[in-house]
Amino acid sequence: MSRIRDLANTIIGALAIVVVLRSFAFATYHIPSESMVPTLEVGDRVAALKFPLGFSRYSLVGGEYLPRFPGETGRIPGAMPARGDVVVFRHPRTSEDFIKRIAGLPGDRVAIRDGRLWLNGEQVPLQDAGRWSYRDADGRVVSVAAFRETFPGAQSHTILLRDRRSASGDMEEQVVPEGRLFMLGDNRDNSSDSRFASMGFVPVENLIGKAGAILYSFASCEQEAGLRCAPRRLLEKVE
Repeated sequence: MSRIRDLANTIIGALAIVVVLRSFAFATYHIPSESMVPTLEVGDRVAALKFPLGFSRYSLVGGEYLPRFPGETGRIPGAMPARGDVVVFRHPRTSEDFIKRIAGLPGDRVAIRDGRLWLNGEQVPLQDAGRWSYRDADGRVVSVAAFRETFPGAQSHTILLRDRRSASGDMEEQVVPEGRLFMLGDNRDNSSDSRFASMGFVPVENLIGKAGAILYSFASCEQEAGLRCAPRRLLEKVE
């Protein structure tokens, strides 16, 4: 009987440690789509760090059932993320966990014109990074232009723009409301993000963690001449 009790205590203790770590240290997130290519590939497992952004009820395991934390942002402490941060967050409409890049902070004026991001009346600088062709999840060969995009005060990152673009991805200038964030995917023409009513601006409270590293990757594809194949990665920093 004592062995059973000891085993039960061990299991309970281990579960408690896991809950504490996942609530206050980090969470892991599996990349299910191509919306953040090339920064994140389908099959990547990402560690999202909790402490850089503070904590809200969505940071905690099962915390969505808790009342909103006090303060303007619903976060303790009320830290504000930076433009360019890649973050995991709770979708404001579907309650699923998503991962995108923060492109606009409260009070920013944001617009998308011909695929280019405009921030507070100025186009965010882009530097040509060549061309890629790859086979998408539906088996079609897609040709894209790669650019290095640099937000004010942030490190540059790579985005993709397709040759055949849809005007539905453009957006007239809007002001990011207080307590909200404007999210974009790096694969600009293959991302459901804050440009569309299906997501809209995301409450700061909904942030779960900042993507810190790609722990490992199960991304795979068959090598084909002239086509890019997603790389395998291990303990690689998210840019």
